[in-house]
Amino acid sequence: MKTNDTRNLIIQAGADLIGMKGFGATGINGILTAAGVPKGSFYHYFSSKNDFGLAIIDTFAEEYEAKLDQILNDSNLSCVERLRAYFDIGFDNMANCNCARGCLIGNLGQELAGQNEIFRIRLDNVFCAWEKRFERCIAEAQTAGDIEASIDPSDAASFLLSGWEGAILRAKVVKSTEPMERFVRVFFKQCLGTG
Repeated sequence: MKTNDTRNLIIQAGADLIGMKGFGATGINGILTAAGVPKGSFYHYFSSKNDFGLAIIDTFAEEYEAKLDQILNDSNLSCVERLRAYFDIGFDNMANCNCARGCLIGNLGQELAGQNEIFRIRLDNVFCAWEKRFERCIAEAQTAGDIEASIDPSDAASFLLSGWEGAILRAKVVKSTEPMERFVRVFFKQCLGTG
């Protein structure tokens, strides 16, 4: 196995466990067992569990941002349709995990932002990058005349991200995508005025 493959395997295994159990409840030995690699491998790639957590954030953010770009830059769809496609993928992801996992970055934000300033800053940077992508899509929808010109794209993008993350949290609590569906209805009707 190549060096980078082993590192990525550890990150993937750790992200899966953290998605289910949380960062604090996930031990290094459990990560290594799930990855099927010896203990020395962990410390070869990561200086500490916190270093590992930051690597998970960076890896997940990079992968997620590539997916966001693919959806939000799809010129075959209108910007409003792109946003709907984004939400539809979110519904599918939650349904596929029985509403148990949610958003890894959101979960880490809830767990770690108040405990560790380095994590808080890194997570905020990820959220800000996502928000900018939504803002560009909403502004493009305005230019196309698909939503009202009076809407502030920055405010709408911030509302989208905060509301969607909250709806995902609520979906985990009630074990249903209904809170996410409700958010999407309100977002398009009340925020974007698209019904």
